[in-house]
Amino acid sequence: MFLKLNQKFMTKAERTRQFIIETTAPIFNSKGYEGTSISDITAATGLTKGSVYGNFKDKNELAAAVFDYNLEKIRNGIVSRSLGLKDPTEQLLVYVDFYAEVFDKVVIGGGCPIMNTAIDSDDSNPLLYDRVRLALTDWHAHVESVVAYGVKKSFYAPGTNPAEFADNFLSLIEGGVLLSKTLKNKRHLMSNLNLIRKMIGEMTI
Repeated sequence: MFLKLNQKFMTKAERTRQFIIETTAPIFNSKGYEGTSISDITAATGLTKGSVYGNFKDKNELAAAVFDYNLEKIRNGIVSRSLGLKDPTEQLLVYVDFYAEVFDKVVIGGGCPIMNTAIDSDDSNPLLYDRVRLALTDWHAHVESVVAYGVKKSFYAPGTNPAEFADNFLSLIEGGVLLSKTLKNKRHLMSNLNLIRKMIGEMTI
């Protein structure tokens, strides 16, 4: 949204680069890095191979930019719902409600970019792998810090393990998205999200 609103301040080259990223984002996310060909990119954008690689030195750089773009859309959705929230439970439920609300759009876009890219890149693309690892590390650290704050301020039981909760939290969301997308049934994700709500309730004092 921010990028689109400020396109009038971009140079022609910046607008072209952004156009390529936005247009190919769902393709990379659904087909993966290896599965996305230059012909897919040129067909979607209407640009020549030379034009594409005049803006990105190679497919690695484009794929990394696309991952950043897809991840930022998710982060913006979370942040916009989290503004002003002080209660740790409300902060955690932002994730739950967000994934429940946007799942259909996520599926249309090819699935969760973190999960897809983690599976696709692994050790074959260090640039992408490092980005995925950092995204998961940041997400885990944020959830862990929210729970730790909740324990410190007596929202949650003293015996609550923030790191363990964060492990389960991320696994349930990503696993739920994977199951629901693969089996084409939102029930699996919703079941996992409900389990997270139960987990939060059980540790709440």
